Amino acid sequence: MTTAPTLVTERLTLRRWRLYDAPAALETYGDPEVARWLSPAMNRVHDLAAMRLLLQQWIAEDLRLSAPAGRWAIVRTAGHWVIGGAVLLPLPPGDEDLEIGWQVNPEMWNHGYAGETTFALASWAFSHGVDELFAVVRPANTRAAATFRENGMHWVGETTKYFGLALQVFRLRAADLDRAAPTSRWPPNTPDRRGER
Repeated sequence: MTTAPTLVTERLTLRRWRLYDAPAALETYGDPEVARWLSPAMNRVHDLAAMRLLLQQWIAEDLRLSAPAGRWAIVRTAGHWVIGGAVLLPLPPGDEDLEIGWQVNPEMWNHGYAGETTFALASWAFSHGVDELFAVVRPANTRAAATFRENGMHWVGETTKYFGLALQVFRLRAADLDRAAPTSRWPPNTPDRRGER
């Protein structure tokens, strides 16, 4: 039993969720542009009461996870504003693969916060003996795919193994965190290659 530790980057603090984060979390998880890409599929959160309930579930779940798994609020250190959430979670059905993921408030897109979060979480996971991390992305979510590629993740194929959805799968190993390494190839038939930087 553990709780996610606080991770600090140049501009961000990744910390445990707190119930008073609900209004800021609602700005992210209540936004249809965020909710449409979530896997497992989840409707956008419609109100503050529902967001508080979801945070209670996430906080309780975090207490049952073993390191390095966890859930984090992404906080922009300047101003202490919660701008999204991040996860390192076992992927069903077998809970053998560890998923890395994030959701950022659309007002904060194109500032590199997703990439900064990815690097911090991956570094944390690899410091705990994890061999590889996976990201699962809906095929049309080219913004997320670009961010994962820019952070060293390699596209390894498409599967319906996770969450009963057709998803693109990206893999990251410790050596891939080298930011000077070339990016991986794009999934086939990728129409738009802009990333959430």
